[in-house]
Amino acid sequence: MFSKSNSYRLPLAKLPVPLRLFNAFRVLSIVLIGAMLAGCGVNNIPTYEENARAKWSEVLSQYQRRADLIPNLIETVKGFAAQEKDVLTSVVEARSKATSTQLPSDVLTNPDAFKKFQESQAGLSGALSRLLVVVERYPDLKSNQNFLALQSQLEGTENRIAVARRDYIEAVRLYNTELKTIPGRWWRSWMYPENNPMQTFTIEDEQLANPEVKF
Repeated sequence: MFSKSNSYRLPLAKLPVPLRLFNAFRVLSIVLIGAMLAGCGVNNIPTYEENARAKWSEVLSQYQRRADLIPNLIETVKGFAAQEKDVLTSVVEARSKATSTQLPSDVLTNPDAFKKFQESQAGLSGALSRLLVVVERYPDLKSNQNFLALQSQLEGTENRIAVARRDYIEAVRLYNTELKTIPGRWWRSWMYPENNPMQTFTIEDEQLANPEVKF
């Protein structure tokens, strides 16, 4: 015995020709609409957003790497130039401020929070620059093997910070441009109204955040 629901089912081959054509047309329409939407950039906004956030994570990673190098740098310099107390203290305080800055979840779209982050990192960059100038007064420190190793690591980290910031700036440019131009602004209005432009680094901070590490 067939159930009542099954008794009315017909194999696809036994469906009337018009009904089979309609079903085929419906499937084809769905496929074409999906392809058209993909081709029109409906996925660009979330794709660019995820890319920008990934680049931002790399920026944070490289800033953290720099912060992790500073304690050993301070101890090494202190062993040869303990009298430079003010400069050493300024670096320690700037590092503390930079690493203790709480970043809200919306930091990338929050101008005030992003500015605060920039300022704290720029402050640490400035303090490091002053410390590196002081190092020039101590030839023995400049030839110390531990210091030379830290110098190399710090220089490499500053370069990685510059690259990470550059990549983030470019990713944000693509994302923000997509939000402002057609058809991206249409897709944002219809499907992604919660997406806002992301913040990026200012020219002033760009200049401050990458001190030259030369000895």
